[in-house]
Amino acid sequence: MRFLTQRRRFRDLSEQEVLALAISSEEDDARIYRSYAEMLRADYPDTAKIFDGMAAEEDGHRQRLIAMHETRFGAVIPLIRREHVAGYYARRPVWLVENLGIERIREEAELMEHDAEQFYLRAAQRTSDAATRKLLGDLAAAEAGHQHRAGKLEEAHLDDGAREAEGVTAHRQFVLTWVQPGLAGLMDGSVSTLAPIFATAFATQDTWTTFLVGMAASVGAGISMGFTEAASDDGELSGRGSPWKRGVASGVMTTLGGLGHALPYLIPHFWTATVTAMIVVFVELWAIVWIQNRYMDTPFLRATFQVVLGGALVFAAGALIGGG
Repeated sequence: MRFLTQRRRFRDLSEQEVLALAISSEEDDARIYRSYAEMLRADYPDTAKIFDGMAAEEDGHRQRLIAMHETRFGAVIPLIRREHVAGYYARRPVWLVENLGIERIREEAELMEHDAEQFYLRAAQRTSDAATRKLLGDLAAAEAGHQHRAGKLEEAHLDDGAREAEGVTAHRQFVLTWVQPGLAGLMDGSVSTLAPIFATAFATQDTWTTFLVGMAASVGAGISMGFTEAASDDGELSGRGSPWKRGVASGVMTTLGGLGHALPYLIPHFWTATVTAMIVVFVELWAIVWIQNRYMDTPFLRATFQVVLGGALVFAAGALIGGG
């Protein structure tokens, strides 16, 4: 939380800081494109050349931005990077993408250009200088051209053909706005409530008390997660969508994740309720694994190990504490 409070909001940046942020972002993107080019050069030399060209164009953008900064503010450029600005779009580390194939790299490149285009459009609205506004608008148009270019890479090198740009954008926005926060909520609600619910169950062997504790833990966690998600990022620059939509997705899924294994304790017989709750927990954890594999590109075995083992440890902790 301390780190988040030290980050600046985009609307609080001065025009000089906006230019400095654009300069550092262009430099980073050029390095990413050159990394992609090196990864693809052996198997896809034509695509590697395209990424080389995109990197060179990013260098050109950076030089134009530096020239504008020198004209308006002098040669000393403030040090401000993506991680210094709350809600600013982030780039995946190259090593997370390099083993996922050309389709995944194409999607990353297209997303990079989309993010950059949106940034320049927002930045242009913030400046009062006509020349700077024109430069930022020109760069937004250039990034849009890059986005179209990146979207065509799949057409040239994948047998299945390119997906429609609208479908890619809609799917990406769905994942960012609903799937990511919903998955985080489901994981938090399913796993974090295991210990208090089962500790209460084994300590009291009272199904109604256990249900009330589970209800309180689930609703409380849902409210907390919902507000945290909504307040963490206004979506202005990250493109993750409306904060209230993300907050609703996170809050509702957190609550449902906890209620899943709290509701069985409405059954008055303790062991029947407990066995039913354990079955529900098993289904919840495998649902999380499936969502991670389906939407977040997490390898199935890794997701299984992380989620199932983590859930088992939390359940064991609750059972041991309650049984002791």
